[in-house]
Amino acid sequence: MPAGHGLRSRTRDLFSRAFRKKGYIPLSTYLKTYRTGDYVDVKVNGAVHKGMPHKFYHGRTGQVWNVTKRAIGVEMNKQVGNRVIKKRIHVRVEHVQPSRCEEEFRARMVRNDELKAEAKARGVKISSKRQPVGPKPGFIVGGASIETVTPIPYDVVNDLKGGY
Repeated sequence: MPAGHGLRSRTRDLFSRAFRKKGYIPLSTYLKTYRTGDYVDVKVNGAVHKGMPHKFYHGRTGQVWNVTKRAIGVEMNKQVGNRVIKKRIHVRVEHVQPSRCEEEFRARMVRNDELKAEAKARGVKISSKRQPVGPKPGFIVGGASIETVTPIPYDVVNDLKGGY
């Protein structure tokens, strides 16, 4: 471990750009729209030094609470000792990307609404709760046929001649 404990210590690989992703920053990074309440992932771009969050927040998901001209206010949880504190930081748009954490949840809600409407039309009550996978069905293991295997006797004479 290095002796230094600076702001960007031990970030040689953490903040380095990915293979074939070095160079200019795509314009789409700046054209994305962020609204209050959106979930975003903090992913530090090492090429932009301004508005860079601390290494602790790299890879964390938070919720947008403020949108300014060039930065996004992100609120996320941080464990400090035995408690969890809500931290609010401002991060430049180059260091955030829209999170996909709610995609599965939203798709499931739409599917559940469809199933509930179907069940209501049929007059049946259904449960929309996710259920754990049950045990696998039983089966009988068939006995394997027994085959006796014996080695070929070693023939010294043919081996000395050069094989069979």
